[in-house]
Order: sequence, then structure tokens, then C-alpha cells
Amino acid sequence: MVAGTASAVGGAMSRHQQERAQGEYEQQQYAAAQQQAQVDAAAKNAAAQYSSPPPAAPAAADDLIAKLQQLASLKDSGVLSDAEFAAAKQKLLS
Repeated sequence: MVAGTASAVGGAMSRHQQERAQGEYEQQQYAAAQQQAQVDAAAKNAAAQYSSPPPAAPAAADDLIAKLQQLASLKDSGVLSDAEFAAAKQKLLS
């Protein structure tokens, strides 16, 4: 009877140790996942901080229109020939 009791107590202790080890392992995995989530969030914030700002399309379009109008004015006043105007316009548009 003593051998049976010792075996039962030993088995219960073994199960208890396994359950405790499993619980510690799960806690470590949870902590690692939380830490990884924080690292990912920090990396995303850093990338957003250093990303290039969106291009200022309206200002660039206004600037292009002003340059084309200036070229047309130079052509109309005779400063630029038709060929010079076409070359300058093509350079601006490309």
C-alpha cells in the first residue's frame, strides 16, 4: 500500500510541476508577444515620422502654368521663336 501511495503522490507532484512549467512558458510567450507588439508599433511610428511628405501637386501645377504663360508671353513678344518656344515647352512638360 505504501508503494501505491508513493506512486500517486509522485505522479501528482510531477503533474503539478508540468502544469507550473506550462504556465510559466505561456506567460513568457505572452510577454514576448507584448514586447514584439510594442517594437512593431514603435517601428511603425518611426517610419511614419520619417516618411516623405506628400508632394505639393497644386503648387507645382500652378508653378508650371506660370512658366508656360511666361514662355507664351516671350513668344508673343517676339523674344522666342516658334522652335524655341516648342523646345522650352517640351522641356517643362517632360
